[in-house]
Amino acid sequence: MVKKKKITQYQGTGRRKDATARVRLIPGKGQILVNRKPLQEYFPQEIQRIIIKQPLEITKTGDKFDIFVRVNGGGNSGQSEALRHGISRALVQADESFGPILKKAGLLTRDPRMKERKKYGQKGARKRFQWTKR
Repeated sequence: MVKKKKITQYQGTGRRKDATARVRLIPGKGQILVNRKPLQEYFPQEIQRIIIKQPLEITKTGDKFDIFVRVNGGGNSGQSEALRHGISRALVQADESFGPILKKAGLLTRDPRMKERKKYGQKGARKRFQWTKR
C-alpha cells in the first residue's frame, strides 16, 4: 500500500467588478500560474503583476508558496485586482497573523464599485440623448 502525502493547501476567492479569482496556495518556491499559464504570459503589463504581488511583498512570503489561480470574467484590471484579493484571503487562511497587516493595507476589503447599468431613455448610465430646443 502506497501512503499518500497530504498536501496542505489554502484557498481564497477574490472578486472585483465582474472578475472572480479562485486561488490555491501550496507551500513551494514562488511559482504563480494563472489559468495554467505563467504570470508573465497571462498579465504582460508590469503594473498588473505589481498589483498581484502586493500581498506577498507585504507579508514577505513571495518565495514560500506556489500559487495556482483560476480567473474568469471582467477585464485585465478587474482580474488582477480580484487575484490580489484572493491571494490576501488565502494568506490569512495560511497564517492568522497576516490578517491585521493585510487589513491595514486594505487588501482584505472587497472593492464594491461596479459598472452602473444603462437606463432606458438615455444614451448610457448617466449621459442623456442630445436635446435641442428648436
